[in-house]
Amino acid sequence: MARVAGIDIPDGQRLDYSLRRIYGIGPVIAKDLVIKAAVDGNPRVRDLSEEQLARIREVIDREYKVEGDLHREVNGNIRRLIDIGSYRGQRHSRGLPVRGQRTKTNARTKRGARKTVAGRRSAGTRR
Repeated sequence: MARVAGIDIPDGQRLDYSLRRIYGIGPVIAKDLVIKAAVDGNPRVRDLSEEQLARIREVIDREYKVEGDLHREVNGNIRRLIDIGSYRGQRHSRGLPVRGQRTKTNARTKRGARKTVAGRRSAGTRR
């Protein structure tokens, strides 16, 4: 396995697909990387030479913020929202959806498992 930006990328996949394993690189950036690194076609990772891998690493280091640096920046942005007490920061700290989604019926992933309330029947158990 080739190691790029601290991540082992799979040998058997095409280059633009395997670059997506790196946090911060999606489909569009992966294709741009292949072009900027001057790699002809879209070969499998195992078919790349060391020189081509070095060019890919260099382009990533020079032009993109990935992995640890990007995680730090995102967490810093969230921490800033929490510190200034904005609405979005409050939603982050409470573990609720931040972008305006409804929470009455959905958001189970964020809110956790259902909590039953005594004396309350669900809609499907009427007599």
